[in-house]
Amino acid sequence: MIDERTQDELRATARRIRRHLVQMSNRARAAHLGSALSCVDLLVYAYWRLLEVSPTDHAAPQRDRFLLSKGHAAAALYATLAERGFFPVAELQHFGEDGGSLSEQMSPGCVAGVEAATGSLGHGLPLGAGMALASRIVKCDFQVCVLMSDGECNEGSVWEAAMFAAAQQLSNLTVVVDYNGWQATGRSDDVLRLAPLADKWRAFGFETCEVDGHDFAAIENAVADGSERTRPLAVVARTTKGRGVSFMEDDNNWHYRIPNDTEVAAALAELEQSS
Repeated sequence: MIDERTQDELRATARRIRRHLVQMSNRARAAHLGSALSCVDLLVYAYWRLLEVSPTDHAAPQRDRFLLSKGHAAAALYATLAERGFFPVAELQHFGEDGGSLSEQMSPGCVAGVEAATGSLGHGLPLGAGMALASRIVKCDFQVCVLMSDGECNEGSVWEAAMFAAAQQLSNLTVVVDYNGWQATGRSDDVLRLAPLADKWRAFGFETCEVDGHDFAAIENAVADGSERTRPLAVVARTTKGRGVSFMEDDNNWHYRIPNDTEVAAALAELEQSS
């Protein structure tokens, strides 16, 4: 069970990552900051509590696999991997540079820890289901976690993969939906009617739960009994776009807006003071 001290450490890590993200967006003139901020706590939980991975042996055959299917939030994965020790934190300063390894959209193996290119929405879950099945075929016992966006659930390929995963009883597959309620052009439930999203995953044959995606204890409770699972798991994580910076929270302008120097200073000060 996750204790309060551990939660404090996870929160501190999440604040560091959010500070990186604000600076990376400003420096690279890169969009999708709001989408990156919403999924930070989910990434921190995955890399510090859920996944069996090693920064010093990142290609080990038995490693757990993580796919950031919402590839437009690549900066959040880069910052998480850097804080976890997969590559130096100083490299984040080169995010978005021409010819650099930290491009705004990921490519396979661009840095240690990146498993696949996922910039085109709807591809992460099919990839993850294939990896989960491969684990069974080659008798290499690893887990697969796919982090998706809510708007990504508009894609038909997501539901094809969900039917496949349920049919194959891929109990080593966990899908986490970053349900921040927004996509590029409006509220997710207004663009296409996602709600009730948890019921949809349940109807497709997944064990399903809905949690506060910024509450580490709630996330832990949702995924802790993985060894007892007989079906794939879908965690619908309610999050806030722009989480951690008050003037960005639940404001869809930050899907594309880039913070200026004054906004960066205000955001960093807020993140420094938050608990």
